[in-house]
Amino acid sequence: MENVDRSIEPNPIKWDKAIGFVLFFILIIGAPFVLPSNMHYLRLLMGLALGYILSRSYTGFAGSVNRAYKTGSTKLMRTMMFMFLITAIANVTFLMFTKDLTTYALSINPINLGLILGGLLFGFGMAFSSCCATGVMTDLATDLPRAGVTLVFFCLGVFLGFPLQATQSWIKGSIATSATGKKFAQGIYMPDWFKWDGLDGYLGAVILTALLVSLVIYLSYRYEKKRRQKDTYSGVPSERVQDSPQDEDIANFTMGSESTYNVLFKKPWTLKQDAVGMTIIFVLMMGLTKSGWGASTPYGFWFGKVLNIFGVSATSLANFTHQPAAVYSGPFLANGVTVQNMGIFLGAIIFIFTAGLFKQTMHSVSTLNFKSASLFALGGFTMGFGTRLSNGCNVGALYTPIAQFSVSGWIFLAALVLGGIIGNKLSKTIYGY
Repeated sequence: MENVDRSIEPNPIKWDKAIGFVLFFILIIGAPFVLPSNMHYLRLLMGLALGYILSRSYTGFAGSVNRAYKTGSTKLMRTMMFMFLITAIANVTFLMFTKDLTTYALSINPINLGLILGGLLFGFGMAFSSCCATGVMTDLATDLPRAGVTLVFFCLGVFLGFPLQATQSWIKGSIATSATGKKFAQGIYMPDWFKWDGLDGYLGAVILTALLVSLVIYLSYRYEKKRRQKDTYSGVPSERVQDSPQDEDIANFTMGSESTYNVLFKKPWTLKQDAVGMTIIFVLMMGLTKSGWGASTPYGFWFGKVLNIFGVSATSLANFTHQPAAVYSGPFLANGVTVQNMGIFLGAIIFIFTAGLFKQTMHSVSTLNFKSASLFALGGFTMGFGTRLSNGCNVGALYTPIAQFSVSGWIFLAALVLGGIIGNKLSKTIYGY
């Protein structure tokens, strides 16, 4: 999705727009009859919203590092920091007045060698596949060959990483803990450092998060300034489209006009609109599911389900992965995060159709050869395997922990950026791009 520039241009075909709306209403009306519970339906709706938001804002977590390295633009990284901060502030409304924090499945992840290695591997894989655990679902709608190969090997990586995640102390244990962290995954919960601040630690935690966000934004500006001074800054086409002021012709406004339709359903959303939209969905997740955003674990279940179809027993799969046998033998849509991930994919499709961009998107799909396929396969595998070492991807080990005041998220960010730099350098050296 990072390399696709679907700017606002006339599209002569109209049937794709109708298909988009029909698909949306079928999902809204029909999904409750297919999904096993109301919570699964809510997961679908949140996934649809995330897929739509990410697609309409032409963004993904992988771009935070890839765009900076390849083009010099750090706007996405800076916007992500803004999103992390406002989400963390919003989460205070849930956490501060909760007497028993174990009612929430907080991602206070352990701090250990696995966290660092997992972040390095995930950043490395993002550079090779130009997507992430969430981005691969939106990219299935925009670039099936690349995203399809990435997803298959991502699933394999998660599956093969399950045994390590379940048994190895350097992944499960933590070199540092706090009082609340001991209740979760032995990590460090920032509010535990500031219990004296008068707000049970949350004022200090928000201030520290804001300082760390400011540091990353400052470093991002310094990096982009250096690239501009060296004349190696090229910018990102989709960001230029988002930043360009466009006349909405309000003086001649009519509901049925093409310009009005473009504003409502096609005009790209800015990165800040994307950040606000994803924050809203994250807050809904916290309130409705009592947990943050996760994406990668079900990919390992999907790989196991395929093996189960070809005769490998669910018991054997469970013994190997240390996961419940039911995740391999049960219905595909029984897992709530699976439903949410499918919603992300469908949300991206709905945007492409309702915006009238189907034909343009299909023309921009990449073709596979052995070199590119091996690149995407390696990227997918290292991302998937890395998630098991770090106990999450860039939503489960980055966004969610930071938004829930876990120190582990910041350590993962540093490892992710370093891994992304290494991956981009190696990709350019070996493959030429």
